[in-house]
Amino acid sequence: MLRAYTVADLFTLANGSCGTISIFLCLNYIAEGRNQFFWIAFLLLFAALGCDIVDGYWSRKSSRHSVLGADLDSLADVVSFGVAPAVLGFTLGLRGAWDMVILAYFVVCGISRLARFNVTAAALSDESGKVKYFEGTPIPTSILIVGLLGAAFYENAINEALWLGVYRLGPATFHPLTLIYALSGSAMISATLRVPGCAVIQMG
Repeated sequence: MLRAYTVADLFTLANGSCGTISIFLCLNYIAEGRNQFFWIAFLLLFAALGCDIVDGYWSRKSSRHSVLGADLDSLADVVSFGVAPAVLGFTLGLRGAWDMVILAYFVVCGISRLARFNVTAAALSDESGKVKYFEGTPIPTSILIVGLLGAAFYENAINEALWLGVYRLGPATFHPLTLIYALSGSAMISATLRVPGCAVIQMG
């Protein structure tokens, strides 16, 4: 197993590790409320994005391609750019039942986007390994949500003070701020939104 890894795979694993530790820090913040450690949760997701970019760059430049690369990248991206941003939102106060439904929808959209990327990339690529476009936005674009939540945390606009307030819809509560997750997830699975293509070994 270890011999199968390439240098690019190590950056992919670093990506997934950053996302996993970010989730742990979110849980720690809920339990203990220590702000100084919680800021690291935000920074780790930006570090994950950096690792994701480097692993794509390294894969394109390397003469040795990993047999595990595509699957490793997708699994790491689900953690760092799907589950971790959703947990981050939950940690900051998006905990109503409707909020959780939307957060789950966001994660499922990310999973679906990556699955579609893996299935269609080879079919749409030319001999140079490039495609004209992909359908839907890449899952790492969720880093924009992370940045927005970081600004909210800096302004102490969390929990009851979350931007856009909270409403009661039927049997459960709903924070309109969660709509950014719904929009992001929908953009990922959109069949009409086309993103310019790149080398198929780049991030999905």
